Amino acid sequence: MPQQLFRYLTSAAAEQARVNRINPRKLLNSKWTAVNPARKEKHFLVTEIEFDEDGTVVHCLIEAVISNRAEPIDWKELQNRDNWLQGWK
Repeated sequence: MPQQLFRYLTSAAAEQARVNRINPRKLLNSKWTAVNPARKEKHFLVTEIEFDEDGTVVHCLIEAVISNRAEPIDWKELQNRDNWLQGWK
């Protein structure tokens, strides 16, 4: 295997390992942990999710468990393991 192809494949595999795989249909009531908590808010729940007629997510609301503060979030941001971990850790 050429060295450049090997480097590409290993970097692609590493990138894939840093991504949370998410099924948008299972987002509601899912639990998330912030990697870098702000305001002591570490644990979150997805409390609202809305889809358009094509099944695309148009609205996602995440709520901090400790403060009940809620804010909209682009659900695709939850795929970034540098910011979010699935479940409560």
